[in-house]
Amino acid sequence: MAGGMNRKISAASARAHTRKARQKSSFQLPPGLLKKTVVLLFVGFLAWAYKAIQAPPPKICGSPDGPPVTAPRIKLSDGRHLAYKEHGMPKEMANYKIVYVHGFDACRHDAVIAETLSPEIVEELGIYIVSIDRPGYGESDPNPKKTVKSMALDVEELADQLGLGSKFYVIGFSMGGQVIWSCLKYIPHRLAGAGLIAPVVNYWWPGFPANLSTEAYYQQFRQDQWTLRVAHYTPWLTYWWNTQKWFPASSVAAKSPDILSPQDKEILTKQSDRKSHVDQVRQQGEYESLHRDMIVGFGSWEFSPMDLENPFPNNEGSVHLWHGDDDWIVPVKLQRYITQRLPWIHYHELPGAGHLFPHMDGTCNTMIKQMLLGEK
Repeated sequence: MAGGMNRKISAASARAHTRKARQKSSFQLPPGLLKKTVVLLFVGFLAWAYKAIQAPPPKICGSPDGPPVTAPRIKLSDGRHLAYKEHGMPKEMANYKIVYVHGFDACRHDAVIAETLSPEIVEELGIYIVSIDRPGYGESDPNPKKTVKSMALDVEELADQLGLGSKFYVIGFSMGGQVIWSCLKYIPHRLAGAGLIAPVVNYWWPGFPANLSTEAYYQQFRQDQWTLRVAHYTPWLTYWWNTQKWFPASSVAAKSPDILSPQDKEILTKQSDRKSHVDQVRQQGEYESLHRDMIVGFGSWEFSPMDLENPFPNNEGSVHLWHGDDDWIVPVKLQRYITQRLPWIHYHELPGAGHLFPHMDGTCNTMIKQMLLGEK
């Protein structure tokens, strides 16, 4: 019996020993390995995120890897080059000298005033127009330090180097209209007159009633609301937001037809002159052209246009603003408020017109006569 008991005990002991051996041989992470793995994954994610938000370097015109220089350019005081194109009468013979500033996703060739103005008016009045490539567009060097003020100073330096005289006119279309506000703020003493054509509005300008700017802001497509939020609040994410594939970004940059009014769509069907130069617009990279435009244009400005004073208190010049009442890109209600705050601006509202109304036959003839000759 004692022998049987010993056999039972031995069998039980063997089974217990086997269980302990199995427990001891189960897989266990070395101490601290899980923590190290999590840290490594986190660092890897940060590296990916950092790379995702970094824009590639621009392909500067004239550099070994960049596009060729084909336009006349001036060298600015900070070493950058500014490309330009001359139109109309020779400046030495002209009575009126105008600097034209293009809009978003455009270049010096998109000078609607120069391209559609009748030759008869150009000759009769003696008009010279110089259109420019804003920094980063076309063949003008990018300006990583671009501010609201810097563009006005670029315009002034261009005028000086081209010998436009002590005073000259400025006209800006769409996003280029923001440059005209800057000129009215920083170089008003150099202006003979100014024109803003459907100027883009910054929804965060101080001076707008909160309910007005908010209502206008939410009239945009949701993807455009987010695009402008990113540009305003987290500008360092602007490149990532506009290149990621998870959510739709700017409908304007994507050239969506959904943002165009019926008149705008009709105008586009008749336009074919951009095909020859459209590839030049973004040739140095989208970040220093489109994205930089968004960051500066919808960022925190150093001033509000609604606080500007009349640059021509003695009526020695005039400021004009033209806007269509069916503009689906820039809400007309904001322009109405701005011009109510600034009664010295001559406001011209065009019934039934969209954002591209300057391209309508005869429109630029009328605008130029209103600005230069004071015609109604």
